[in-house]
Amino acid sequence: MTDRARLTRRDLIKLSACGAFGSSMSRWLPALANEVSKSTDRRRSVILLWMTGGPPQTDTFDMKPGHENGGQFKPIDTSVPGIQICEHLPQVAKLMQHCAPIRSMSTKEGDHTRATYLLRTGNLPQGPIDYPTLGSLFSKELGKENSDLPNFVAVAPYTQFSPAAYGPGFLGPKFAPLVVGDANRVVANTPGTNYDQSLAVKNLSLPQGINVERADARLSLLGDLESDFATQRPGLNSESHQSAYAAAVRMMRSEAVKAFNLDDEDAKLRDAYGRNQFGQACLLARRLVERGVPFVEVSLNGVGNNQTFAWDTHAQNFTSVKSLLGVLDPAWATLMSDLKDRGLLDSTMIVWMGEFGRTPKINPQMGRDHFPNAWSSVLCGGGIKGGQVVGKTSDDGMKVDDRPVSVQDLFATMCKGLGLDSMKQNVSNVGRPIRLADPAAKPITEIVG
Repeated sequence: MTDRARLTRRDLIKLSACGAFGSSMSRWLPALANEVSKSTDRRRSVILLWMTGGPPQTDTFDMKPGHENGGQFKPIDTSVPGIQICEHLPQVAKLMQHCAPIRSMSTKEGDHTRATYLLRTGNLPQGPIDYPTLGSLFSKELGKENSDLPNFVAVAPYTQFSPAAYGPGFLGPKFAPLVVGDANRVVANTPGTNYDQSLAVKNLSLPQGINVERADARLSLLGDLESDFATQRPGLNSESHQSAYAAAVRMMRSEAVKAFNLDDEDAKLRDAYGRNQFGQACLLARRLVERGVPFVEVSLNGVGNNQTFAWDTHAQNFTSVKSLLGVLDPAWATLMSDLKDRGLLDSTMIVWMGEFGRTPKINPQMGRDHFPNAWSSVLCGGGIKGGQVVGKTSDDGMKVDDRPVSVQDLFATMCKGLGLDSMKQNVSNVGRPIRLADPAAKPITEIVG
């Protein structure tokens, strides 16, 4: 056989191997590294509950009863005397001892694209610097190399507002998330909906008709081909491809992959989370954290057949928000209780936020518009001293009266709660060192455990 014929045959077999394995982990392979990072001890885990579109603070955690800006909802007492939140968050209210609402978030970006980028990276877009999303940033510090599961999993992120805000940026593809579920589609809350399918990682099993022995043979051949290619064209790209396939196969063959099988859970617990995409995604987040995944992101993009922009309630705010809170409340509360029951809440920080708040003043369409001036986020669980409120807004909710908190302050607070050195640097794509949080940032020390 001539060299030309042998290469042609190998190329054909290579295509077959890629057909068997290249598509099977297609959403994860781009997330794998250009280089191998040093192992670090796992400190804590993070679950980010991302509220796409910007939730209204005056209808959730910063109620304004008695003022015309307060709207239709009433405040209720919580498990912590003196702290009240919305009546449509009754289960979360019972667990307020674990939560620290920050009522004095203050930013300047009222555009979805820029605000989403700011809240998810800690920075505004600045020329050629490609900042990483916070999941990539923190999982790099908290994760383990060669773990059976990826260190960053994002469940159904709605990326259309700001695609660049969801990537690993200058950290490189190794620190991008494994994306689970349909990234830009809301699964309706209707009986019989297959939420397991909507949250599944596709193609974890071998292709039909391919047994383990045949798969091993293909992988062995692929390894030979990759080694030949890397010898002729050494560099990070070649190394990335090899490490990507190794990690994908390791995940496929690991027992840890059972984390994605929600059928293992008790039906009553699944009911408690809520039989909807967000509720089941929160359950999946607990299962992943339980198996050592350090950063999981779950997005609430909408409810029912509403496939608009979730919390972007420019019209009929109260109808939409009531439906959204009806999904959020049981899922979030059950997540906290479930983590606590398993001894995981003390090591798992939960972050609740969107890209900004909404106007205290109600518009003629009974909606609330974009409002970055004074709004709320919530930290709870691991590393956080719950049962207290940070900051205060004016009686009409239009401005921060006490303890303004910037995005970098929030990042510095998360770093401190996670046991991370916020002054640690990563080198950006332009060679500029970038710290985990700005040196001028002021962490909220009173809520950090």
